[in-house]
Amino acid sequence: MAKGDDIQNRLIDFAASTIQLSSKLENSPAEKHISKQLLRSGASPAPNYAEARSAESANDFIHKLKVALKELDETKVWLQILLRSHIKEPKDISSLQTECDELCRIISASVRTAMKRKNNQ
Repeated sequence: MAKGDDIQNRLIDFAASTIQLSSKLENSPAEKHISKQLLRSGASPAPNYAEARSAESANDFIHKLKVALKELDETKVWLQILLRSHIKEPKDISSLQTECDELCRIISASVRTAMKRKNNQ
């Protein structure tokens, strides 16, 4: 297994879970809107991380990791909105929130490490 494969797989699993949650939302205007936003932001970190792994430079790598982090942060907010709106039960959202928080910490640490390495060159 190549370096980063475990994070890539977690991001893919996170995207799949986000897709599953999004598909369980109803057809009301609010739920359709949340569903689309959650689907877009929750599914994008995995391909952005994949792009980062094949970056052409340290700056490109850092930029693409930051894009993945930005999308995870947005997903975190949509999950909080979904929770506070009482559309879904907390049990349907809590594991996804936990994974999102963990992925944010991992990607943030990767950004910090990459920036330190770049600055020490």
